[in-house]
Amino acid sequence: MLAVSKLFQLPLLSLGNRGLRSSKPISIGSHINTNTNTNTESSSPIHSNPLSTSQHKHKHLSTKLTMVALLVATSSDPASINPANALLAMPGWQPGPHFQDDMKSFVNEGVRVLLHAKSIVVEDDLDRRWEEVTGEVVNEVIFFSKHTAVSNKPALTVHPIGVPHLREGDVPPQGGRPGWAALPNPRMGPWLRLLKNIAQAHNLVPEFEITLEATHHGPVTNKPTMFLEIGSTEDYWKRQDAAQVMALLVWEGLGLGGGTDVGNWSRENDNKKILLGIGGGHYAPRHMDVVLKDNVWVGHLLSGYSVPMEDPNQSKGETNVEIGGTWRESIKAAYEATKSAFPGGEILAHLDHKSFKGWQRNAITGFLAEQNIKIGKPNNFY
Repeated sequence: MLAVSKLFQLPLLSLGNRGLRSSKPISIGSHINTNTNTNTESSSPIHSNPLSTSQHKHKHLSTKLTMVALLVATSSDPASINPANALLAMPGWQPGPHFQDDMKSFVNEGVRVLLHAKSIVVEDDLDRRWEEVTGEVVNEVIFFSKHTAVSNKPALTVHPIGVPHLREGDVPPQGGRPGWAALPNPRMGPWLRLLKNIAQAHNLVPEFEITLEATHHGPVTNKPTMFLEIGSTEDYWKRQDAAQVMALLVWEGLGLGGGTDVGNWSRENDNKKILLGIGGGHYAPRHMDVVLKDNVWVGHLLSGYSVPMEDPNQSKGETNVEIGGTWRESIKAAYEATKSAFPGGEILAHLDHKSFKGWQRNAITGFLAEQNIKIGKPNNFY
């Protein structure tokens, strides 16, 4: 067992026996003690360095646990390292394999936590690199990160990543690769609903908004990926109660508390319809209305800025007008990534109709028909 700071010992006391080997999951209705200083940052990442593991240990890990979830955090961001530390303060964690000199790793059942000190969006291909070093197969990637917004409102967010609207040669402002969309993590819809329940149980609602965000930024990954973020200012990034809620989301969502993991597409796909959001603002309110319903799956969410369309200034009353911009490429990349992340699923495009002008809506619906991408209304997803 790793030594942990006193900051995270109080929440552990109220966990009781609901740890790694418990037969019961953490109850999202139970009020786990979070009486820490809610406005101070964690003093440091987990203090112990991972052991430089022998090749024999690597082989043992890779044969015992083939498929793993990789959770990534950075010590340069309190909204990233604080949830990671809260998670690592829970039972069952051990130092993991040596990955590279400037990173630490920790293991618990089929979960691997990887800590580094760089910007969260610049470390590309961590999943592939982990596989090469350890011999384990990564089946999903989850990032803890901060969220910023002009409104400065407190928020807990979930979102897929990618910059499918950028042209080759563009420099992504926050990582990623132009024209690329990561495989969206199928857990996003179920975890958004779980996050809302946990946040309500810990009295963070209505102070914090619980919301999806549209697809944006990097880093480049090769496996189903999602970001879990705390926003939107430094005071909120440092909130330990918010960090604890995010840690509990992962703890319960991945089944580390002894229960069944949440949002497992291969097991829970009785409803095989997946929402591909197109249009609207960054927080996708009309798509959110659908995803908050039980049993709804969500893939990529392309806000208006990710479907850039050039007005030909001739659209009124004319047909067969070429609409410039990278909107086609963006939609196609998001669709293909979503389809790959949900094998056997039916991808339905859900349009925020009111966010488009008539010529935009006509162009998009025509392109979707050409690509044999069905359009779904809210009731089609239930």
